[in-house]
Amino acid sequence: MDEALVQGADSAPRGRRAGGGREAKRAARSARSSQSVPYITRRIPYYEVLDEEGLQTIERNADIILEETGIDFRDDPEALELFRAAGADVKGERVRFPSGLARKLVQATAPREFTQHARNPARSVVIGGKNTVFAPAYGSPFVRDLDQGRRYATIEDFRNFVKLAYMAPSMHHSGGTICEPVDLPVNKRHFDMVYSHMKYSDKPFMGSVTHPERAQDTVEMAKLLFGDNYLDPLTGKPRTVIINLINANSPMTFDETMLGAAKVYARNNQATIITPFILAGAMSPVTVAGTCAQTLAEALAGMAFVQLCNPGAPVVLGSFASSISMQSGAPTFGTPEPALVLYVMAALARRLGVPFRSGGGLCGSKIADAQAASESANTLLPTCLGGVNFVLHTAGWLEGGLSMGYEKFVMDADQAGMMHTLLAGVDMSENGQAMDAIREVGPGKHFLGCAHTQANFENAFYRSPITDNNSFEQWEAEGSRDLAQRANASFKKQLAEYEAPALDVAADEAILDYVNRRKGSFADSNV
Repeated sequence: MDEALVQGADSAPRGRRAGGGREAKRAARSARSSQSVPYITRRIPYYEVLDEEGLQTIERNADIILEETGIDFRDDPEALELFRAAGADVKGERVRFPSGLARKLVQATAPREFTQHARNPARSVVIGGKNTVFAPAYGSPFVRDLDQGRRYATIEDFRNFVKLAYMAPSMHHSGGTICEPVDLPVNKRHFDMVYSHMKYSDKPFMGSVTHPERAQDTVEMAKLLFGDNYLDPLTGKPRTVIINLINANSPMTFDETMLGAAKVYARNNQATIITPFILAGAMSPVTVAGTCAQTLAEALAGMAFVQLCNPGAPVVLGSFASSISMQSGAPTFGTPEPALVLYVMAALARRLGVPFRSGGGLCGSKIADAQAASESANTLLPTCLGGVNFVLHTAGWLEGGLSMGYEKFVMDADQAGMMHTLLAGVDMSENGQAMDAIREVGPGKHFLGCAHTQANFENAFYRSPITDNNSFEQWEAEGSRDLAQRANASFKKQLAEYEAPALDVAADEAILDYVNRRKGSFADSNV
């Protein structure tokens, strides 16, 4: 708190304190106007689970993995040549890195934070530093709601979730493959998915990574969307307007699909999230420390590759580490070990000097029930305490990622809203200290009618749009609905009231013309 404010509060004559109500009202209005923010800037400390010695041990073990075991880069001769020229030991498709080489390549040019520009500049996000960006879940082939149950996703479902993410104040990002529209051909559906993000939202979005050509299509569509704003006039380089998920094929392998997409995006100055996809016990050791060392090694190798493709291209260290049931082999979520991995990896990313992606509202439950709620909370809270910068899978995740839930999306978005308040920390302004209220009320009375409460009550506490805190009698009179039923009514109401953000007509026509020409160049086969 500013020292001058403290002195002013102490020295103000008691007769002037009546103005505190006006100050509180102004502060309350300001707080209300800032509730919808493009991203979160945290004001609380990071939660750490390892000391300096422990973190150094993980880093040393990752270097040993890179030097002794190495990483396979499959079916990409250019990648092998880039590493060979940079000083790596390349034998066949196996790349071994002299101690410290991968880290040096990353730290030399990768930015500590970067802006992903949205077509609406007010929605642009800064990824890295003390910032947190919430994005929806990603990649589910199925969707679920209370009315129709579990079914294959369609492009209509995809558009619905884009609209819900656009309308959710707690969601800062439109996401990527929110669900997989299986009613469209595999080789063409990326056009409709990317266009949906561009048309139905003005928040930042993710691109296609399932083939290098699809990555290039995303870039070309983005150029048309942003028009004259695509290039930075100061540098002449493309602005970063797309972020993209590049998964390692763990253990210790990158395949040609991911490498090809990464090259396209890196060379166009678009951001990539290099994420080892790990189910511990199957794709990494069963221990937290072993999983962290392997994750760091794989991520370092992938990020080094991006920097060799285009030094300075934005890159994010990703970690997706889940445990598995040692009885059935099924992935499990919301358990303590993945949370520990997250905390460690967040600290390692900060030490490396790159943004970090992990976390979300993960669960193994098939429906939006108590298991889904508890497991998701056990993932989202470490996400926020640990300091994740880009949170994929914030909302909608069910069934280990196989399903995208409508009700679950609304429930998760509500939880993400609470995290805004948590990460904002304790308000230590004059209004936050509330000394005027204490002086006005005094002993033995209540605060409900005092000026400070009247000025602040609308935004004093987080107010969930879907939880029920009424009396039993009122809850019963309103239909005895549980949380999933209330979320069901909420998403339907939101979709009925949705209004698309304005989109430049010429840009829209140019994008559709590109899409139609490109679709027309494909054979009818679904490949």
